[in-house]
Amino acid sequence: MNIAILFGGSSFEHEISIVSAITMKKVLKKSTLTFIFVDKEREFYLVEGQAMKSTHFSSGDYKKDKKLTLKRGGFFAEGMFGSKKLAFDIALNLIHGRDGEDGKIASLMEFFGIPFISPRTEASVLSYNKLYTKLFAESLGVKVVPYQHLSKSSERKLTLSYPVIIKPVRLGSSIGVSVVKSEAELDYALDVAFEFDSDVVIEPFIEGVREYNQAGCKTDTWELSIVEEPQKEAFLDFEKKYMDFARDSRVMEADIDDVLKEKIRESFKKIYDPLFLGSLMRCDFFVVDNEVLLNEINPIPGSMANYLFEDFEGVIGRLAKHLPKEKAITIDYHYIHSIQSAKGKA
Repeated sequence: MNIAILFGGSSFEHEISIVSAITMKKVLKKSTLTFIFVDKEREFYLVEGQAMKSTHFSSGDYKKDKKLTLKRGGFFAEGMFGSKKLAFDIALNLIHGRDGEDGKIASLMEFFGIPFISPRTEASVLSYNKLYTKLFAESLGVKVVPYQHLSKSSERKLTLSYPVIIKPVRLGSSIGVSVVKSEAELDYALDVAFEFDSDVVIEPFIEGVREYNQAGCKTDTWELSIVEEPQKEAFLDFEKKYMDFARDSRVMEADIDDVLKEKIRESFKKIYDPLFLGSLMRCDFFVVDNEVLLNEINPIPGSMANYLFEDFEGVIGRLAKHLPKEKAITIDYHYIHSIQSAKGKA
């Protein structure tokens, strides 16, 4: 299978996306990979596999690569004898944050008729915004971590008890996130968060909380990963998550009983089907007093959460064959013709 890896984007998580794309080169060994880089100006470039090193992008050398144009049916390289379409079977959206997770790429792929693995537009909108995610999950009967929403123009008054964690609504990778232990730290933490976003969600910071990650997708059956209990510090900052996204070896399964595992998986399934069909995503859950609470949806997880699957490449291949299709709409101008016909009779 020939997979086009879309990565980069105009996003605070641009560099994370590059790391994820380089990791795909290590884990998708049986597939032919075509790398399409989206730079900060949202220009598309075809990057050769041997050039897939972080310095190729940080140095600006990618600008010497072949530029691509997005047209009906695919990506095209312009040449002396016209434009040539890139040959690939499926595009894998690996753009983290804005552009990739907010629905822009999904909309472009659908508009130009390109088969792709990624949340569709509606799913992207709901999972990109942490506030919308909570409202969506609650509507499905999936419990979430208690929260408060503040916008930049809101009064800075908390309804939750300290300590709390403050998160920009539309960012991942712990960018702009702060743990606030007292009122004296609140204003500074909000100022930091509002540098990145106009809205924040505030949640109780639960010391020593049990956290579990579940990834998966649906093909003709459920393709669920192991449930992982991340072994990490109380709070992972951007740099630590940057390294975490480069993981390419399988991790250990969480040591939990079947009852808890089933609760986690049932919550994942409720969130995934049907809105996230066509994507491979990861959900992060907290367990408090034996109650499963959704913490976050990762619609395009770092390195596609490959480390949670025994046969990651096989899952991607099967998912590529079970993508949702837009309903075909027939446009025959019947309404206009009938009006013109009626006018003619008059």
